[in-house]
Amino acid sequence: MTEFLQQIINGLAWGAIYGLIALGYTMVYGVLRLINFAHGDIYMVGAMVGYYVARWIPQGTGLASFLSSLLAAMIVCGLLGALIERLAYKPLRHAPRINALITAIGVSLFLEYAGQLLFGADPKFFPNLIADKVFLQWHGIVINQIQVLIFSVTIVLMVLIHTIVQKTRLGKAMRAVSFSHTASQLVGINLNAVITFTFVLGSSLAGAAGILVSLSNPKIEPMMGIMPGLKAFVAAVLGGIGSIPGALVGGLLMGLSETFVVGYISSTYRDALAFLLLIVILLVRPSGLFGRSTAEKV
Repeated sequence: MTEFLQQIINGLAWGAIYGLIALGYTMVYGVLRLINFAHGDIYMVGAMVGYYVARWIPQGTGLASFLSSLLAAMIVCGLLGALIERLAYKPLRHAPRINALITAIGVSLFLEYAGQLLFGADPKFFPNLIADKVFLQWHGIVINQIQVLIFSVTIVLMVLIHTIVQKTRLGKAMRAVSFSHTASQLVGINLNAVITFTFVLGSSLAGAAGILVSLSNPKIEPMMGIMPGLKAFVAAVLGGIGSIPGALVGGLLMGLSETFVVGYISSTYRDALAFLLLIVILLVRPSGLFGRSTAEKV
């Protein structure tokens, strides 16, 4: 039982990170009906930005270094998301969806290989900003400081996003655009501004996830966003693409499933699980746990 509970804690920590990345997928899909496959590579950029910022900051500052790296990664990734939307996706807004999908794959490849040119192809090791000390130990169950930090940052960011979407005028505009582009423009909503802001929010969350992953798994490199990006996409589909609560729940379920597979079966099947889950979801409930099936007029 102790091992089982420990696996749950480990799975929830990874699932929280998947949930942050999945939230970016689901927000962009909600307002633009686009799967931004470059999202996982924005997560990689966040980790790299945090790495260089952490090296510039004097060591030993602990939490201050972490917060500085986190803020820098979120700002840079938010600006990068806005730039990608403006240059790559906006010109294709009225084109067939397959055009935007192919472009998203192209942007993903561009970020990966540009990252190799800019940061170097060799792996880097993220500075130890937060000591991996035991925070709580109870009957053999251990929760370390990094896991507590991951949970805390994830909860704060999720509450912040929920507040923005549900309690602000801009969030109301986002929900209107998600419902209908045409109707939202008729009531005076600036469609371009709302879409850009959505990309900024989603990309900022990916940057935060890059920092959190780097704390627990300090080896980072330009290709690190491929598998986490795909798994977060599966998490978004599992929760219901377009649903903000669904993104978090899907991420947690993905993290738990992956941890149990590694702990009780074999780490060999860790990555295969994501694709198996995707197939099962599409066969059993294509709309996801929190998604809604909608009829499309043809």
